Amino acid sequence: MKKTLLIAAALAALASPALTLAKDDKDDQRAASAALARGEILPIARVLAIATERVPGDVLKVKLERESFGFKYEVKILTGGGRVREVEIDAKTGRIIKIEDD
Repeated sequence: MKKTLLIAAALAALASPALTLAKDDKDDQRAASAALARGEILPIARVLAIATERVPGDVLKVKLERESFGFKYEVKILTGGGRVREVEIDAKTGRIIKIEDD
């Protein structure tokens, strides 16, 4: 009986941060949708086209971050040569901020 309670308590402790992250993710998604609706960020399809035009390859990950100037996208791309490159793009203008190896 004690073993079951300890396991349940451990699982509950592990689950709490995950629930917080899930809630934060939903808040982030709402904020991104609202920013898109207000025209503060470009649609993801446009951003991916910009990134892969400069760095051809397969997109591995896309992240939207808030910076002092507004939002930026970070796009990780696996190139045909096997390198992973990160393209940072101003989310409002589509201007490439920088490209670097990841």
